[in-house]
This record gives sequence, C-alpha cells and structure tokens, in this order.
Amino acid sequence: MVAKTKRDREGLRRASAETARLLSELSARAIPGSTTGTLDDYAASYILRIGGEPVFHTQNRFPGRINTSVNDEAVHGVPGKRVLHDGDLLKIDCGMRLKGYCGDATVTMGVGRPESLPAERRAVMEAAREALKRGVAAVEVGAHTGDIGHAMQTYVEALGFRLLAQFTGHGLGKRLWEEPSIPAVAPAGTGVRIVEHMVFTIEPIVVAGSPKTRVAADGWTVRVADGKPAAQFEHTVMATKAGGQVLTWC
Repeated sequence: MVAKTKRDREGLRRASAETARLLSELSARAIPGSTTGTLDDYAASYILRIGGEPVFHTQNRFPGRINTSVNDEAVHGVPGKRVLHDGDLLKIDCGMRLKGYCGDATVTMGVGRPESLPAERRAVMEAAREALKRGVAAVEVGAHTGDIGHAMQTYVEALGFRLLAQFTGHGLGKRLWEEPSIPAVAPAGTGVRIVEHMVFTIEPIVVAGSPKTRVAADGWTVRVADGKPAAQFEHTVMATKAGGQVLTWC
C-alpha cells in the first residue's frame, strides 16, 4: 500500500515492530533439542497476547502461524515435530496483523554453536543477509521495483550463488499480500515506479546450487531440488525521500 496518512504509517510501524520483536524472541528459543512446533506455539501465544492475527494461518490457510524452513528447505516450511540440531540452518518467517495493519519479516540463523554451522550454509546465509541490505539500499522514490531485484541479483550471482526468482516480495498494508511484486531477479529500470510512502517487503532467497525446487509431501514446504542449503532474509520497508526505511529491525 501507499501509506498516505499518519495513521497508516503509525499502524504499519507498530505491526512491524511487534513482528520484529516476535522474530527476535523466536530466534533466541531456536536451540538444539527444541522443535519447530514449539516455536510455532510460542508465536501463537505471543500474537494472541498482543491482540494480533496470525495472517499466514488466517489469510492463506497455512497450517502454522510461522514458517520454519531448515537447511535445504527454502520457504514455507510447516512447523511440527521436527527437532532442531546443532549446525542446522533455520529460516523463521513471521507475519501478523495488528490493529488493522500487517508486518512481515524473516531471519536465517545457525542453530547451536557458531562453529558447528557448515561453511556452505554460513556462506549462503551471509550472502542472503547482504543481498537484503543491497535491496534496501536500492529503494528510492522515483526508481523502479526492478532496481531492487537487479541490485540483489548482481551481488548474489557474482558470488556464484543463485536467487529463487519465482519467490518475490510484495506490497503490504491492511492485508499481508498486496501489489506491487518486488522481484529478486530483474533488469534495472523495470517494474513499478516507487512512490513516497509505498510499503513492501524485500525477501531474497539465496541458494548454493540449482534454483530448481520441489514441493514436499505436506503440500507447502518448498525444498531445493539438489539438496543444497537455502537462506532468506526479509524486511518490511517504506519508501521515503531519504531512501528505504526498514520497519522490521530485529
């Protein structure tokens, strides 16, 4: 959405701040021996306590309140009985609606001891982290959404990694998924022109190998076909005359 009013901007900031806070608390609880279902239960209680709505579950009929994708699972991992282990590469995607406005953010982390995370998983994670930074830096009033994807693509492919072009960011407002689409891969100067106070997510998914994917038997979890690791970071961003303003600092 384009947050034209002060009320809209404050509502989006509030929802985004709570989303970031929840994501931070979940990250602290993602330790060896914990399960993805336990994280989902915590998210459910948190969102209920603050009077929010778990929009992944309510708007898209996703089985969980959060997405928990591990190692070669790229996105939409369904939380459940899976036990987390030292050295796992965990992606936690949180979204909620609070007092009529939405927030959405994702973090990738290594579970357990830092030294236990294999080098390839760490490299993909850091590439995705930096890609998001470069995507945010490309946000300018008057620029195009394709400029965001171009900045991320140029960086990631120079490292020898790939982005999953089929998964994009999206506009965000009173619903979680709105226009415009924010590509992860795109030529510069293409797409929708960015206007002041436009709010959207930027969410690069970086893979170490082939960008081919497959959907798991649960009908939701998207895995990288070659079994190599995948990493994702996501922020909700507002376009301002000073550049991209991140609303979901974690």
